[in-house]
Amino acid sequence: MTAIDLPMPGLALVPRTDEKQSAKDFKTDQEVRWCPGCGDYAILAAMQGFLPELGLRRENIVFVSGIGCSSRFPYYMDTYGVHSIHGRAPAIATGIAITRPDLSVWVVTGDGDALSIGGNHLIHALRRNVNLKILLFNNRIYGLTKGQYSPTSETGKVTKSTPLGSLDYSFNPVSIALGAEASFVARTIDSDRKHLTETLRRAAAHEGTALVEILQNCNIFNDGAWEPLKDVETSDDYLIRLVDGEEVRFGKDGSKVVVRGADGHLMVANAAEVDQSEIIVFDSHAKDPGLAFALSRLSKVKSLRDSAIGVFRDVERPSYDRLVREQVATVREAGEGDLGALIRGKDTWTVT
Repeated sequence: MTAIDLPMPGLALVPRTDEKQSAKDFKTDQEVRWCPGCGDYAILAAMQGFLPELGLRRENIVFVSGIGCSSRFPYYMDTYGVHSIHGRAPAIATGIAITRPDLSVWVVTGDGDALSIGGNHLIHALRRNVNLKILLFNNRIYGLTKGQYSPTSETGKVTKSTPLGSLDYSFNPVSIALGAEASFVARTIDSDRKHLTETLRRAAAHEGTALVEILQNCNIFNDGAWEPLKDVETSDDYLIRLVDGEEVRFGKDGSKVVVRGADGHLMVANAAEVDQSEIIVFDSHAKDPGLAFALSRLSKVKSLRDSAIGVFRDVERPSYDRLVREQVATVREAGEGDLGALIRGKDTWTVT
């Protein structure tokens, strides 16, 4: 078994196995039913290839999904799985994580499922810091229901439900997560296998809610939505790769940098025109999420220029489920807590 080098507080209570595993062990006999060319295939392959590194028993892993193309994911993972209801996967996964600390709990959701009907459940899972790993597949469209605009579709997007162009201002999933005080927030790309896998590693190692936005292609209803970020000819000039302890520098030969402007906001500048001391140095472990939030806002919604990827925030905070278990244990040790007495308490009455 190949063990990853990171400490694994997020999996501290999950039983491990000495059995040698491979990607094949996590593949089911179910026919994978996504459209040919869908980005979901790449994410599935990356997950199946990565899980053996954790050395966990398959029966101690569970995937919970909502509704959407991405939500077929549990069928294709040879672990436990729950295909739940629209937008409610974080709520169901919260119950599992609190009551079963011996499980590694993953949520698979899409931009529509998570940010529309599921928005309330998502932000509160992030706020509470439940020990969940949430994979948010973002293709900027509703795919399963055949091409309506989603909460991440850009303003002016022409779809079946917005024939004259969307009037909505789109959500930025990373900004939302950071605003909800999530302890781990990351963004990666379906076609960048190395970056995707490394991001999954860090998410798995984290104790608490880890949100990973995965920019993913829907080649049927929104093909090429992220193309400037994926095309080898343009990606260097569009993508900002965040690395802890390093200057925020990108572009061919590092010709572009991120600095703080005179108004206090972050801005992109030519490296040759600024003093090196002005260049922002990135730190995902910073207690204050302000810098991470500002970096998430650099991206141009339509052109996609200056889009940052990587782990934006990775800070330590006790997970909600651990705090719940500790609270229950304290009550039991003190000999307190009587459910029957609580139910029959003063605020009850008898109907005759």
